[in-house]
Amino acid sequence: MLTWAVVVLFIFFILITYIMTQGTRAAIAWRKAAEAGDLKVIRMIVEDAISAWRSQKRPRHIPPDVWRGVQSVQLTDLGPGFVRVSAQAQSEYRLVDGAWREVANPLQEGMAIAARLLEMLLYELPHYRPERVQVDVYTSFRHDEGPTENVCILTVSASREDARQVDWDEWTAEEIVDALEARYRLGEFGQPLPIEVPPPSGVLDEIVPEAPRGRRRATVKG
Repeated sequence: MLTWAVVVLFIFFILITYIMTQGTRAAIAWRKAAEAGDLKVIRMIVEDAISAWRSQKRPRHIPPDVWRGVQSVQLTDLGPGFVRVSAQAQSEYRLVDGAWREVANPLQEGMAIAARLLEMLLYELPHYRPERVQVDVYTSFRHDEGPTENVCILTVSASREDARQVDWDEWTAEEIVDALEARYRLGEFGQPLPIEVPPPSGVLDEIVPEAPRGRRRATVKG
């Protein structure tokens, strides 16, 4: 009986070793492909990470409205060393003296969302380290009596060199995006106004992601 138990444990150990070895090889292959600029692989890495963030439980130190904006992120463009995303921001309201009041406008929320996404894209993508990332923040906007539109109110980009100058733990979101020379406009009463941003390159339309054999969901840091 003892002999059979030893045999079973040995076989189990061999299987685990094989699985770990294959996983390590796959991770190395993904990292090398991304470093070489393989856009299909880069797209799969980024979209897998975004999918994981959408299902991830909100970290305690991140406000619910900011995390909701983070989970709205969409990949809009990429290149060998570049990732561009968009996200949604809305006003935050609180019940004060029996009335709902705006305590943070979409731009203030957008700054917090953008700062968080910049950090995640630069440091939390598995198997890939883009040299530059860009975040465009959109919100609902109504022109006079016209229809409500989804417009960009903030755009900010950062290179790895820029990111090294930022104190991600101590600075406020506004300090971070201003240090990175974010672009936005304010109206007469401090309200955010629409801004123009260049359209995506269209490269995503040319890339059809393929799931290679042995592909594993990228949910951990590489």
